[in-house]
Amino acid sequence: MDAEETVIETLKNAGKALKSGEIAVLAGIDKKMVDKAIKALKTADKINSPKRCYYEVK
Repeated sequence: MDAEETVIETLKNAGKALKSGEIAVLAGIDKKMVDKAIKALKTADKINSPKRCYYEVK
């Protein structure tokens, strides 16, 4: 599973908006990888940000 899929699964399982640091801890991957995945997912319009620095699945 790549970082993008891991981020999406983590957000789905959390059921609420999370910060990138929280995603990294829950997913068990490096925060830099999470940040790259979030950037790609936002570009692909698969996640959104309800407030600054928080992310959730659309």
